[in-house]
Amino acid sequence: MEYDETIILKNGGACRLRNGTEKDGALALANYILTHEQTDYLLTYPDENIMTGERESQFLKERAESADEIELLAEVEGVVVGLAGVSRVGTAEKVRRRAEFGISVDKNYWGLGIGRALTRACVASARRAGYAQLELAVVAENEAAIALYRSEGFVEYGRNPKGFYSRYSGWQELVLMRLELR
Repeated sequence: MEYDETIILKNGGACRLRNGTEKDGALALANYILTHEQTDYLLTYPDENIMTGERESQFLKERAESADEIELLAEVEGVVVGLAGVSRVGTAEKVRRRAEFGISVDKNYWGLGIGRALTRACVASARRAGYAQLELAVVAENEAAIALYRSEGFVEYGRNPKGFYSRYSGWQELVLMRLELR
């Protein structure tokens, strides 16, 4: 699935949203590690990362060639400042119409509209892929992300009070959200 769009940020700068490709492996991996160092709201810690630049390149190549999954990069002045993706929940008939959404943005670029643009790009990509529902899980303390997702039409459908166990703060409640696409 292909995606390529340039948006104007709140600070007047330009940001390109596009598919990650095989050649982007090292840059995408560096952004992944950075964003996972910057916040305790993401699934893993940097030291848990099992990807290498080569494996990330292969992952991006597979996503670029996929008809129903995508991994997007947000670039500002040639620097990867965010990642977002849509992944199928599964291939079994009962779940193949559902997809999951994940996103991370370099903290130095928060508040500029990149998260909203990546969210919208993933929603559009999920619709184009034919999914009926896009799902996500967000740490309940991450009020800014929850407000963003709500403003884009996602609704809460449940909570998991012991969704993540943080090294720093103990249990983190996860808010489960979904967006009907059709």
